[in-house]
Amino acid sequence: MTTRIDLDGRPIKPMTICMIGAGGFIGSHLCEKLMAETPHKVLALDVYSDKIKHLLEPDSLPWVGRIVFHRLNIKHDSRLEGLIKMADLSINLAAICTPADYNTRPLDTIYSNFIDALPVVKYCSDNNKRLIHFSTCEVYGKTIGSFLPKDSPLRKDPAYYVLKEDTSPCIFGSIQKQRWSYACAKQLIERLIYAEGAENGLDFTIVRPFNWIGPRMDFIPGIDGPIEGVPRVLACFGNNLLRREPLKLVDGGESQRTFVYIKDAIEAVLLMIENPDRANGHIFNVGNPNNEVTVRQLAEMMTKVYAKVSGEPSLESPTIDVSSKEFYGEGYDDSDKRIPDMTIINRQLGWNPKTSLWDLLESTLTYQHRTYAEAIKKSMVKPIAS
Repeated sequence: MTTRIDLDGRPIKPMTICMIGAGGFIGSHLCEKLMAETPHKVLALDVYSDKIKHLLEPDSLPWVGRIVFHRLNIKHDSRLEGLIKMADLSINLAAICTPADYNTRPLDTIYSNFIDALPVVKYCSDNNKRLIHFSTCEVYGKTIGSFLPKDSPLRKDPAYYVLKEDTSPCIFGSIQKQRWSYACAKQLIERLIYAEGAENGLDFTIVRPFNWIGPRMDFIPGIDGPIEGVPRVLACFGNNLLRREPLKLVDGGESQRTFVYIKDAIEAVLLMIENPDRANGHIFNVGNPNNEVTVRQLAEMMTKVYAKVSGEPSLESPTIDVSSKEFYGEGYDDSDKRIPDMTIINRQLGWNPKTSLWDLLESTLTYQHRTYAEAIKKSMVKPIAS
């Protein structure tokens, strides 16, 4: 493997990375990238290894010995500090991050995203180890524009809805709206990390993902996840399409979102890993403002993409409207728009996303359709009667 060069033309030294949550959606893609394209070693920490099993077996893989899986739960494992000490860099991906849980499991959500992350930050700070911490675009909450009158021309002014890491406020709903338990916990751990940097010299980078999409994201209930589970919007819609059920639009599907392809986003993370001088002390939005749609438009596009991928005709009534109370329960609230400003990541790392919304949906739905077909073949699920 040829020597890798950073953005300033300097050779990149091989490093050891302690990746917490390596077995999840983002972790599995990041591990793949690190094994295939870099000389770095990974200490992969997680409770599950299903999504990275292909990287761990067999012994004939070209990166054998460069990725070692440690099955542990960071809540209560004395090995955590030792593994962080062994590494040059820790990446914390561990979190409860499914909207259906914010209302129904607010205590678990707060503990997972704040309390359980505290030791990771402390061990990195105490041992002078660099930390890349994964936060969320949810920390922004609602836009300023959402509080303007519906007919206000200011709603069209980007200053009122484009989200900037260093200037946009974080606006959440009332305490009774438990949906904000996740965003609030994530914001507080960001503030703690920032304070560790300011007071104790912690080298940190904070990542705010804006809807990263691709193969292995979330789960298909009853196939590669719990039957009763409710994944995030794209996996929810994918599940409906696979089962030939109407896509449920919460409160009419009027919320707006941007989506970025996981492989584009992982390129950004690798730049952060290998360019510490440019990444340390920064918070980075990682999203694709060009892939903005309402949730209703997303449902319409996914219906078309799935028809192409599967060869099955679309349902006559492909969507139905449901209330947020019916879908998520009491205490749900939502952000209106999430458009990331890309100035800082572009200036510091020269990163821009490339993949269109259609292409990333095609990649994701092709994977989900294949996974579903394989599950039917293994008699894991019953095929839908035509």
